[in-house]
Amino acid sequence: MIERYSRPEMAAIWTDENKFKAWLEVEILACEAWAELGEIPKEDVKILREKASFDINRIYEIEEETRHDVVAFTRAVSETLGDEKKWVHYGLTSTDVVDTALSYLVKQANTILLQDLERFVAILKEKAQEHKYTVMMGRTHGVHAEPTTFGLKLALWYEEMKRNVERFKQASAGIEFGKISGAVGTYANIDPFVEQYVCEKLGLQAAPISTQTLQRDRHAHYMSTLALIASSIEKFAVEIRGLQKSETREVEEFFAKGQKGSSAMPHKRNPIGSENMTGLARVIRGYMMTAYENVPLWHERDISHSSAERIILPDATIALNYMLNRFGNIVKNLTVFPDNMKRNMDRTLGLIYSQRVLLALIDTGMSREEAYDTVQPKAMEAWEKQVAFRQLVEGEGKITSRLTAAQIEDCFDYNYHLQHVDTIFTRLGL
Repeated sequence: MIERYSRPEMAAIWTDENKFKAWLEVEILACEAWAELGEIPKEDVKILREKASFDINRIYEIEEETRHDVVAFTRAVSETLGDEKKWVHYGLTSTDVVDTALSYLVKQANTILLQDLERFVAILKEKAQEHKYTVMMGRTHGVHAEPTTFGLKLALWYEEMKRNVERFKQASAGIEFGKISGAVGTYANIDPFVEQYVCEKLGLQAAPISTQTLQRDRHAHYMSTLALIASSIEKFAVEIRGLQKSETREVEEFFAKGQKGSSAMPHKRNPIGSENMTGLARVIRGYMMTAYENVPLWHERDISHSSAERIILPDATIALNYMLNRFGNIVKNLTVFPDNMKRNMDRTLGLIYSQRVLLALIDTGMSREEAYDTVQPKAMEAWEKQVAFRQLVEGEGKITSRLTAAQIEDCFDYNYHLQHVDTIFTRLGL
């Protein structure tokens, strides 16, 4: 991932230096397991633990000749050791090291992402409670529908992100697996104890069965979850973008002193952070498709997935880490304009209360069809003549003969639409 969208802690996980450290840890733990089985002298393993190291530039240099990164790695490590170097990679195949270490790195990334998710959920909870009764226009098809509150909108996001947290935990558990089962998964040259030992030490589960590789449905599920989380963030960001339009201006991303919105137009205050979320979500969804393409490997393995995973796993976790933090701050510092929200509610001439009038007529005994056919013409007239809907209702004898002035007044009270807000928040534990 480019530096622009990389946060230091997450980016550090995916450096070559850290990757080779993970490889070395797998190698040394495997030797420790062999020593437990009495196959390797414990004295040699002690030396391996103390002295085994690598020079990253030496690995690159050897790889230029071998065209094989794991061979280059094991040879570079061996150069730092004495006779005990013969135990490096003992009984292992390349993917025993690479796949297990990759899962270990993903596990490290997952720790950060879970913290990010929980922080974002906490922000949404706080903002939902803050704006619980901030009344605004609800829109369907982009058209004014009925009143809602900004708090309900945020509560919806809160509940969706809580589902994403659970999905992420499940997907994390599914990918945090290691395998040390040899060239085709039969443990021909390795004792299953070695696999169990190494995985346990790394905080991974040992795959119940594998070929030379871990099966990539695990990775596809994981990437699908990252893509879904990114899509949820994009959904929320698109809402902010819509509400920040000049003709709406109900919310606005925080605009810092000295910030510039346009190279040409000094007045511009654009929702660039939310737009950024849309772009990064597209990238992560693209990586999800690549992960699905990695599922059907040939026979007991091929390496068609390898080049792709060197890109998609680091990039997706780095990008999502960035998204969760940036968008969390956008929501936390969001400027909300309650007066504009109420003003926008009045722009449609009171038509947002048409269903209340409809139901009030039905309550008097009028059939639904007759009530609908009575109210709709008045609503259309309000649209066409730009006349207040309430004025037309009060001038329609078929309505005033059934509804008192007080009942009509009640139909046009937005508080009616907020009567169950507390119930919804209680359901959500807010």
